[in-house]
Amino acid sequence: MSIAPVLHTVRVKAPPAQAFELFATRMADWWPRGRTIGRNPHVEIIIEPRTEGRWFERDAEGNETQWGKVLAWDPPSRLLLAWQIDTQWRYDPGLLTEVELTFAAAEGGGTLVTLEHRRLERFGTDAVPHSEKLRGGWPTHLDDFARFADSVS
Repeated sequence: MSIAPVLHTVRVKAPPAQAFELFATRMADWWPRGRTIGRNPHVEIIIEPRTEGRWFERDAEGNETQWGKVLAWDPPSRLLLAWQIDTQWRYDPGLLTEVELTFAAAEGGGTLVTLEHRRLERFGTDAVPHSEKLRGGWPTHLDDFARFADSVS
């Protein structure tokens, strides 16, 4: 069974290099507090800037909760992440779906940021209902990113 990927694009004022940096290094600034999988609200969300780097959150007490890992780190145009969060919103090192972000110069200035979350069939028996949850969540989060990026550009 194949499930269509989640796909969403936003336009931000920043040029591609700045948009990439804001997304990858300041995720904690735009991702809503209390809307992560950690037990406590995050103070940091870290994407280590290299292939095979970790993707995780850290709370105020220093507790870390893994989200996945970096599959490709290609600034300023592409970031490919392994989403290793299962249908119960827990980290699962045996699960790997892909979240790809591309940052392309937009005609007239700014950047088109496109998110594609694919390989959703890997969620197994709950793949269809879970993919619908992701279809509702990712656009909201990418829109949050766009508002943040435009506020600091």
